[in-house]
Amino acid sequence: MGSGKSSVGRLAADVLHFTFLDTDHVIEARAGKSISDIFVQDGEPAFRQWEQRIVEELTRRDQTVIATGGGLPADPANLASLKTHALVICLWASPETIWERVRGHDHRPLLNEPDPLAKIHELLAAREPHYRQADVLVNTEMRSVREVAQHVVHQFHMAQSAQP
Repeated sequence: MGSGKSSVGRLAADVLHFTFLDTDHVIEARAGKSISDIFVQDGEPAFRQWEQRIVEELTRRDQTVIATGGGLPADPANLASLKTHALVICLWASPETIWERVRGHDHRPLLNEPDPLAKIHELLAAREPHYRQADVLVNTEMRSVREVAQHVVHQFHMAQSAQP
């Protein structure tokens, strides 16, 4: 969350002439309610089940830049599935930078805590081993969305040229 996945993903998709898909938006459309409402009304396990269903569908997609929620790749099955058919790129930022980017947003159910910065530290610590399994890690600190998107597109082209 707050690493720039949606902004960078949209721009990279435009440059590549690919479709852009945000898994959170797909879940909201299918569930007929916001992510926050899913967490409140149905609980986090229900939301994670939605993510698993979407990941399964993604195996049939081509030429798509996919922005996932931050917890999606923390499920080993989700990450393994994505890695079978996609270049997995993790956008990274410090907890402090993430907090600065998301502090004005009220649609972050995992941050409905007395100390949201501490929660970001906790989430990143728990998810970091999964994030490090991405094919490419990109630090978004001190970089514009355009610069990060250019780096993502470059990494994609490098991966394509390395395939037989």
